[in-house]
Amino acid sequence: MKILFLSHYFPPEVNAPATRTYEHCKRWVEQGHEVTVISCVPHHPMGEAYPGYHNRWWFEENKDGIRAIKIKTYITANEGFLKRTLNYVIYMIMAILIAPFLSKTDVVISTSPQFFNGLAGYFVSRLKRAPWLLEIRDLWPESILAVGAINNKFLINVLEWLEGFLYRKADHIVPVTQAFKAHIEERGAQSSDITVIRNGVNLDLFEKTERNQELAQNWCLDNKFVAAYVGTHGLAHGLDTILGAAEILREHEDIVFLMVGDGAERTRLLEQVDARNLTNVIMKPQQPKNMMPAIWSITDASLVLLKKLDLFKTVIPSKIFESMAMSVPIILGVEGEVKTIIEDADSGICIAPESAKELAAAVIRLKNDQTTYQRISATGNNYVAENFDRKVLADQYLTVLENMVA
Repeated sequence: MKILFLSHYFPPEVNAPATRTYEHCKRWVEQGHEVTVISCVPHHPMGEAYPGYHNRWWFEENKDGIRAIKIKTYITANEGFLKRTLNYVIYMIMAILIAPFLSKTDVVISTSPQFFNGLAGYFVSRLKRAPWLLEIRDLWPESILAVGAINNKFLINVLEWLEGFLYRKADHIVPVTQAFKAHIEERGAQSSDITVIRNGVNLDLFEKTERNQELAQNWCLDNKFVAAYVGTHGLAHGLDTILGAAEILREHEDIVFLMVGDGAERTRLLEQVDARNLTNVIMKPQQPKNMMPAIWSITDASLVLLKKLDLFKTVIPSKIFESMAMSVPIILGVEGEVKTIIEDADSGICIAPESAKELAAAVIRLKNDQTTYQRISATGNNYVAENFDRKVLADQYLTVLENMVA
């Protein structure tokens, strides 16, 4: 089977959509299928082309058997609605323009958000006369409305119409949560045309290892209890909660809050750390994917946080699976479907979103209560191996594609 995958993000970018796309495609190549991925030149989230890459019209490389085509777009940082929209629209146009120059394909996949990547899949599938699968990793426009990124009623109506159009036109839809499935059905899609395939984790890469002492020393984390947030520093995450907890625990010299990543809020958060003299907060820029196991190895508690909004009750942050695979207990400040997973797995402590007081208390509990700590480390690891092995999920995804083509 020949698979054409449109994804705005792809390695060496390290965000969740890039990782999900790459690991699924890699598995399909291992199963004997031909996979081509069309993405932008890597630039997320800083808005600069990664070293070794340039914003060319067409650049092609082989990534573990995957034909990876990177096309020119308007490069911008992961902030500012209008600039990001221009980035998305140009990617859509470019993907449509190059589609006729690609060989025949059996199925087209496009992953959303963002909308325009999803819409590109519709046009490309028509040009290639192939069935189209739409993957939904986040709900648009709901997610951008929830954080107040836009408030123009006309624009909101246009985006909501586009959302319904995509759901109606897709031959099949793969959302990452059951809550997304329910929302898509409410917008008119048939249940039989929707298959939920959640995020998972590469168990070959993420497994419990000894603490990386060299990294701990380099980052001044020796003999510290490390509560770490690893991921995008965006508007949706409510990371001021971490700073609030750090203020509460500033007298605990053996506790450090580590923040690793980049995003629209990082500069402001850095300024706040300095202004509030939070010497127990260490902030590091985004790291390569192959650094993640080492970072998790020096982490004693994984912080998974979002703002207190009803929309976020529908999401499942993918970092929970890496944490569980590395036997790192989770402190979860998110309600909804992901909270059910953490409770079923017994893999962490759930707190109220945006509560610095509860976050601080959870850190103290995990540090002092070794019985609880050891139990949830082990149960989380077992649960993720049984339910969220990325290879198993990729095989389920492949079955959907094969049924579409058949």
